[in-house]
Amino acid sequence: MDTLRNPNGANSSPLTPLGFLERAATVYGDSPSIVYNHLTYTWSDTFRRCLRVASSISNLGIGKGDVVSVLAPNIPATYELHFAITMTGAVINTINTRLDGRTVSIILHHSESKLVFVDYQLTRLIQEAVSLLPDGFPHPPRVLITEGGSLSDGFINTYEGMVETGDPGFEWIRPNSDWDPLTLTYTSGTTSSPKGVVHSHRGVFIVAVDSLLEWGVPKQPVYLWTLPMFHSNGWTYVWGMAVVGATNVCLRRFDTSIVYNAIRDHNVTHMCGAPVVLNMLSNGEPLDHTVHIMTGGAPPPGKVLLRMESLGFDVTHVYGLTEMGGPVVACSWKKQWNQLPATERARFKARQGVRTMGMTAVDILDTFSGVSVPRDGLTQGEIVMRGACVMLGYLKDPESTAKCIRDRWFYTGDIGVMHSDGYLEIKDRSKDIIISGGENISSLEVESVLYMHPAVNEAAVVGRPDEFWGETPCAFVSLKDDDEGKPLPTPMEIIEFCKGKMPGYMVPKLVVLKDELPKTSTGKIQKYVLREFAKAM
Repeated sequence: MDTLRNPNGANSSPLTPLGFLERAATVYGDSPSIVYNHLTYTWSDTFRRCLRVASSISNLGIGKGDVVSVLAPNIPATYELHFAITMTGAVINTINTRLDGRTVSIILHHSESKLVFVDYQLTRLIQEAVSLLPDGFPHPPRVLITEGGSLSDGFINTYEGMVETGDPGFEWIRPNSDWDPLTLTYTSGTTSSPKGVVHSHRGVFIVAVDSLLEWGVPKQPVYLWTLPMFHSNGWTYVWGMAVVGATNVCLRRFDTSIVYNAIRDHNVTHMCGAPVVLNMLSNGEPLDHTVHIMTGGAPPPGKVLLRMESLGFDVTHVYGLTEMGGPVVACSWKKQWNQLPATERARFKARQGVRTMGMTAVDILDTFSGVSVPRDGLTQGEIVMRGACVMLGYLKDPESTAKCIRDRWFYTGDIGVMHSDGYLEIKDRSKDIIISGGENISSLEVESVLYMHPAVNEAAVVGRPDEFWGETPCAFVSLKDDDEGKPLPTPMEIIEFCKGKMPGYMVPKLVVLKDELPKTSTGKIQKYVLREFAKAM
């Protein structure tokens, strides 16, 4: 048997999700692939359009290993670019449309983006971002994504122009290896120290197929794009939906009435979103058919789960990180749990769950001894993971990569417990991260902006529970003694100071002035005390 262990050309072709589209064009060619307002494409249309755009990108001299960025909402072009960009051998970098110009500029600089596709509603944002690039740094060419408009100054072409001039017979570039990079996604709250997460063709292939299997997605579902495609490439469902020949219903913006209309008009079967999305939908009218909705990012409140269930939504709770590319832990439902009272079902569903099939192992380790914690639902430790879904690493940041990938584990920074049935539950976060409406906010970064205010002596930012957003940033601030008789800033003035220096979702919603912040004997601010204070407010 030893002689049969070596791979050969027939059995070792690199795994890549790009082949999903080619197959979809064969199997589901005449079926709808994308629906947007009054526009409908079939899978054959989508395949041809992606090849044309890939051809036009390639003609610009862009190819293997180059980074191409996309700054756009959930529109057909964003979906197509996930295939078109990577069909050239380039790496796709989707940028959060909620970021400010300074953050976008840092991402463009750090990633060395060679081309940027920009939605027509975000032209001011990209202009500001490009203007903030360091002197001497080449400005990446921009392509404008319009909806019937003309080409604006500063753009080399329109998206549809690239479709029209591209070659539908373009031979797309297959990866040389499983490990060739496919995606570059920046973790939220990274303007002070960017962390660009790089995933391989192999990793994305496995997450995409794994997620379909875990969720039990059938062939030809109708998937509503309420989850931003810039969030870990829509948790890899941009590629996964091609596997099953789905109808992708695109939404430019999230609005409760628009979502309910889309569910009714298109007979939507599946959708994803952060708990804030569930919260917004939970006040709607009962559905006439079941809609499967996947949620993650933070545990959904029990009462929201109950309300969603009563409306006809079937909620699946998952857990993942940007570094995993998508959901890698899921609260896999057991039939016997259906017999439990509603409140008990909600309690079980709020747990993060067990590893998906794409992961080799998920465990919770004692932070001091490094051994597995008891399965008692009480003993806390750090959640660690191992498997093909783990990122290649952080771009240009070997130090941060080495800190979280060590001893054959990826250390998540999340604190949890393991229940007796093997299902895990998050209890806290060892990282200074606040999750608000599905966005990760670095409390350290918000604090660094607060310290820029000349009157601020000390600052600490924690998450404050919020019924709508899950949690919001709450800043505790002590002010310097004023020797010059100047009036001290009010909490609202401090909030206004922050607004021009960070994305809107990161700005503290509440500032609490205190004479002194609580500290340990060594002078470290006791954030856990402030968290409890914020909860009680």
